[in-house]
Amino acid sequence: MVVGRMGSLSAKRPRARLSRRVRRWLLSGLAALVALVFGAVLLFAFVPVPTTPYMLAERGRLGKVAYDWVPMADIAPVMARSAVAAEDANFCLHWGFDIDALRQALDGGARRGGSTISQQVVKNVFLWQGRSWPRKALEALLTPAVELVWSKRRLLEVYMNVAEFDEGVFGVGAAAATYFQVEAAALTPVQSARLAAILPDPKGRSAAKPSDFVRKRAASILDGAATIRRDGRDACFKG
Repeated sequence: MVVGRMGSLSAKRPRARLSRRVRRWLLSGLAALVALVFGAVLLFAFVPVPTTPYMLAERGRLGKVAYDWVPMADIAPVMARSAVAAEDANFCLHWGFDIDALRQALDGGARRGGSTISQQVVKNVFLWQGRSWPRKALEALLTPAVELVWSKRRLLEVYMNVAEFDEGVFGVGAAAATYFQVEAAALTPVQSARLAAILPDPKGRSAAKPSDFVRKRAASILDGAATIRRDGRDACFKG
């Protein structure tokens, strides 16, 4: 009987050691991943974002993408105000999450979106596309960290540079050249509003040949950008 018990214990010990080893590997891998992500958060506070997971996926699908980083100083200020008016009017007032917008999104169901520019930057730069709960949970964890490290001006700069404006066209620099054959610094208020108007659905809308819907949305964004400038809600990102 004693021998049987000893044999059973001897068999369990290697399994226990293997289990502990696997847990250590998993924890080490998780710690390395967390360190890598937060290292990237610190790095991209100063360095242009070279690419994103979605850009890599689109490059693999399409063969190439148009992407040219443009510093904030070389983007027309009205384009920055238009992006904020279109996507996150309270951008300067929140710390990464707009609770009022989220409530409206929940009340409006699938017809409305509650993501701030900060959340969209985290999703586009560090995570993957889609609406899965794991991604939303990681987005919720990373957004405050990015808000803490990056300035609002930097957040908006990255947002305008990594946003998709057409199939395979990323960033306001490539979008300005593709749609209007101008540099980002030369965008007019109308052109800026049209680019901002297509951001929620860049593959289904066109800034160069706008539908009636895009024209109406752009007109609303134009008014919103002027209002943001007038009431000072551009204070956190204007030069």
